[in-house]
Amino acid sequence: MPAFIAIALASYLLGAIPFSYIAGKIFAGIDLREHGSGNLGASNTFRMLGPKIAIPVLIGDIAKGFLPVRFAYLANTAQSLSGAADAPVLQLMLVAALAAVIGHMYSVFVGFSGGKGIATTAGAFLALVPWAFLGAFIVWLLFFAASRIVSLASLAGAVTLPLFVYASGRLGMGDPHWSLLALSFVITLVVLFKHKANIRRLMAGTEPALSRKKK
Repeated sequence: MPAFIAIALASYLLGAIPFSYIAGKIFAGIDLREHGSGNLGASNTFRMLGPKIAIPVLIGDIAKGFLPVRFAYLANTAQSLSGAADAPVLQLMLVAALAAVIGHMYSVFVGFSGGKGIATTAGAFLALVPWAFLGAFIVWLLFFAASRIVSLASLAGAVTLPLFVYASGRLGMGDPHWSLLALSFVITLVVLFKHKANIRRLMAGTEPALSRKKK
């Protein structure tokens, strides 16, 4: 149990680092929650600050999901070699992934606000099930190329993620454990909840395509 608590707390705090908020303050002196879509993510950073700032923010958000999962794996491996491991490695990795995504969405550093979790989820599953990540990313690319609407592409990638996790396990390209599939469903549901306003706009045909706002 101590390992679960330590990993969960560390992963949450890393996931909670608000790179887009920090970038907005440093490079433009603004709070991105008060501009554009109000979302603390790479898309709103792109709209308000441009690609040169948005790309590092995106990389940081992906790393917030990838690094906790890898650290959980390495920490458990080190403990196993010393005979001190007190938790199964996969469960530790799942806890790290979920805590990092929740940290990004509800960051303690910015009043429990945050982004919608797509990039951090991508980083977590890149570490957990690379083939499933690749499949969902291809879906994202196809939908974005066809529509230029980030939210639509993100929803498509999120909804298909559990399918790719399941397929990866069945094809021997990833761990087929039921808890991994359950995590993908849970994160997909949370992502859908965070996108509820986007879903309403998509249904109304008013969701904007990605473009940088002119100053």
